[in-house]
Amino acid sequence: MDSFFIYIIQSQTTGRFYIGQTNNVYQRVVRHNQGGCTATRNKGPWILCAVRAFNSRAEAMAEERALKAKKSSHFLRWYIQQFPPPASLFP
Repeated sequence: MDSFFIYIIQSQTTGRFYIGQTNNVYQRVVRHNQGGCTATRNKGPWILCAVRAFNSRAEAMAEERALKAKKSSHFLRWYIQQFPPPASLFP
């Protein structure tokens, strides 16, 4: 069974956050920084702030929707403290 992840990245240029879900966090963050995502293109570089694992894509997508619906940077900062990215994610 594959794991799926919610991730939060932050633009080092604008300070804005982006929330997404993927099954490969490392590859996805690299893609954001290479301009491979329209929503984050030309707004980076991006740093990984939080990662949370889920057992299914459906669970990860539900959490992504819930986080985006909050529209609260205060809540996102709390979430980031609860789920810091493990150092082992990046080679």
